[in-house]
Amino acid sequence: MVEKIAEMTRDTIAEDPDRWAFLLRLRYQVAFGGMIAIIAPAIIISLLFNVPLDLSANYNTVIGGFVALLLGNISYRKLQIFPGITSGGYIFTSFSIAFAALATALILLRLDFSRVQFLVSWVLTVSYFTYVHLRFIARREIVLGVIPGGATNRLPLVPRATWYRFSDPDELVPRLAGVVADLRADHSPAWNSRIASFVLNGTPVYHVKEAIEQLSGRVEVEHLSENTLGSLNPNDFYIKVKATIDGVIAFTALLMLAPALLLVAFLIRLDSPGPALFRQQRVGFRARPFTVYKFRTMMQPTLTGAADDSRSKAMTQPNDPRITRLGSFLRKTRIDELPQLINIIRGEMSLIGPRPEALPLSQWYEQEIPFYHYRHIIKPGVTGWAQVNQGHVTDVNDVREKLHLDFYYVKNFSFWLDILITLRTAQTIVTGHGAR
Repeated sequence: MVEKIAEMTRDTIAEDPDRWAFLLRLRYQVAFGGMIAIIAPAIIISLLFNVPLDLSANYNTVIGGFVALLLGNISYRKLQIFPGITSGGYIFTSFSIAFAALATALILLRLDFSRVQFLVSWVLTVSYFTYVHLRFIARREIVLGVIPGGATNRLPLVPRATWYRFSDPDELVPRLAGVVADLRADHSPAWNSRIASFVLNGTPVYHVKEAIEQLSGRVEVEHLSENTLGSLNPNDFYIKVKATIDGVIAFTALLMLAPALLLVAFLIRLDSPGPALFRQQRVGFRARPFTVYKFRTMMQPTLTGAADDSRSKAMTQPNDPRITRLGSFLRKTRIDELPQLINIIRGEMSLIGPRPEALPLSQWYEQEIPFYHYRHIIKPGVTGWAQVNQGHVTDVNDVREKLHLDFYYVKNFSFWLDILITLRTAQTIVTGHGAR
């Protein structure tokens, strides 16, 4: 379902009578991209510098370039599966990472390759796929038919997507990328016949609930069913692989960043009285409490007194006066989160997942929000889908929206979604947009 919605634009354009639209198909993109960005530079550089084409360095460069082009293309297509993406925004990132990874592999394997040719291939590859995107995708709209009835009145507004709402079962319609219908609603025989005709003609028909989830990036907790809860069991194999990767990355990062972390701790002690590290009880994997570690960014709190008082002190408000001068910078750059590498090494957290809530807040949310405890089905993370889409919130209504986003992450738990979250987190750190 996720991949079908992501491919609507490509499939629609692939059927376009424009004679060049076939360039959007994977085999043609790799073939033409390879000739323009890989083969052509090898020939031109060979002629300019009088270098024989049959040198092993040229072979390695061409093969590595093709592999990087293919991996970058696959990565870009996979990232398009998920909502909230500015179409084309990850072309540069996807291909740059692929080429950098292949260059690193060639260096580690001590294989000769032409660095100039590899660099030219990278530039041409990014330029070629950017041109294809701007020429064939950016200006096109996805037209989706909507069968009236049921919950189809709740369909969200989506950039570059147009909802064509049917008024009559027999009306003539424009070419559609797909049709959305509430398949659980009671439709008339005429509408059922029209839905069947779309299926028989090869037009995809999507259930409205799944369409809303994949186009909005949210799973609404108020409408969870037994089938939805069953789908919230993440891939156990990927959980184990991810835990291993998290541990290796966290341990390596902690060793490399140790001097910088000690310097930050020293500056915190100079900036305001209190310990450098902030410790707080939070709810983690399978609702088990654990102690989270962060750099202290506020005046040392005193969490004593009634439950309401502890809950209010556990919340960080906008422009909170308790935040220190240095703390504001640490929060903006997310440096305050780095001590959580310790939690990852201890197996209590992951790099990516639902953010763990303070124990008093979690207990309160469980009483106020149905199904809240299901977010603990996977390990909490330093960053997550809700953080890159919503940011830090504490109000119950905002937390309910956050839970919609958390459930989307749990339901679509995958390597590619983690990659997307990583890229958007890096964007937040660099630009400061959305950070709080």
